[in-house]
Amino acid sequence: MDKTRKFKREFLFLTVTSFLVVIFIIMNLKTPGTYRSIPNPHSTQNTCPFLISGDSITPLKNTKHLLVSAFMDQRVNGLDIRIIGIFKRDSIQPLHCLFCCAGHLSTTTQTTILQHSDNFGFPFATTDVMCRIPQNCNTTHVTLLSQPDSEFGSNHTWLPIRNQKTIGKEEKKLQFNFTVCISNLFGDYNNVLQYAQTLEMYRLLGVDRVVIYNTSCGPDLEHLLQVYSQEGFVEMVPWPIDKHLNPSTGWLFSQFGGDVHYYGQLATLNECIYRSMERSRYVLLNDIDEIAMPYQHNNLMSVMNTLQQQHPNTGVFLIENHIFPKKPFEESKRQPLPKWRGVPGFNIMEHIYREDTDMSVYHPHKLIVKPKAVEQTSVHEVLKMFGKKFKVPPEVCRIIHSPISTPTQRPLDQIHVDTRLWDFNDKLLPKVGRVLRRAGLLSSGE
Repeated sequence: MDKTRKFKREFLFLTVTSFLVVIFIIMNLKTPGTYRSIPNPHSTQNTCPFLISGDSITPLKNTKHLLVSAFMDQRVNGLDIRIIGIFKRDSIQPLHCLFCCAGHLSTTTQTTILQHSDNFGFPFATTDVMCRIPQNCNTTHVTLLSQPDSEFGSNHTWLPIRNQKTIGKEEKKLQFNFTVCISNLFGDYNNVLQYAQTLEMYRLLGVDRVVIYNTSCGPDLEHLLQVYSQEGFVEMVPWPIDKHLNPSTGWLFSQFGGDVHYYGQLATLNECIYRSMERSRYVLLNDIDEIAMPYQHNNLMSVMNTLQQQHPNTGVFLIENHIFPKKPFEESKRQPLPKWRGVPGFNIMEHIYREDTDMSVYHPHKLIVKPKAVEQTSVHEVLKMFGKKFKVPPEVCRIIHSPISTPTQRPLDQIHVDTRLWDFNDKLLPKVGRVLRRAGLLSSGE
């Protein structure tokens, strides 16, 4: 009897011990580390996006091309997406769009590749890649493949698709009336005084936002632009084009060489238009040494309201460029111009001598556009557009172009005093002083 009880106890003990050992083994097999080492291939293949680009320039795998941004653009019949890139012109190959549709990969769709007609002879040119979204695909991201095989989607970098509209909601009011796109800051540029004066002048003219594509700038200008960025007036876009290509410092390949025109200026101008398409009523494309100055109105929106009433189907307005070279300047007691000691750069308020226009040669313009009217743009002309264009008479509005230097000096009888900038002295000068002090470039007493 005692032996029977002892046997039952030993049997129960062995049974419980064995059960606990089995439980222990099963729990160890289910550790997170074990699961990570045996991924589910089906889930991996169908979940997206994998790697999202946070850069303004993204190399396209297995090609010599660069991608900049992707936008929803359904203005061209049968096409939905426009990807702006910088492509090597002699190595264009067929590409295929692959979409992330609510977390899952789509089938691939063929692309239409459109090189911009202005390339100024450089090996790389601004290029649009257009494609359709597959049916029943609620897409958020897109990538390009050199082969139409979705299995390669996990090996590519994805671009977020911008300018998407929310279905079922009314079109929201545009955030800005006027945006200025400043192309390509490079070469450790440090002309702080001109930058501050120009940006404050644009504020007085009613500009809401300035977008600057920055490859490099000097330390003083960096401080100034940080002030403007923090308050939301300037939107800085990093533009490390020199990390990917050998950018040219000039506009013509035969004279300057390099891979791409003027640090990729054409790509930035087009990108800025699409970046502003759902946000800004008008966009001005120019350089920091240029100001679109109204001569019959006090701000740019008043100019555009008048021009739009007179030319209702117009989406592109060409503003004549007029050179204001630096000449020996005599200070006037009626119009005192300040000297900001120690601030790098020059005083644009001293550029009051306007050259006559030489009508025997090509005379460039800068552009004020309605973004939704533009498909492709160059520096001085729109390449593809919807609607009409209009050359604005210079007595209405002209570009005050104050370059650092001018190669030739015009005779005095071809130069006219133009002090339009001085009409804004009382408001402009205190504003420039305040922003320079905030950037730590002026003492409080100056």
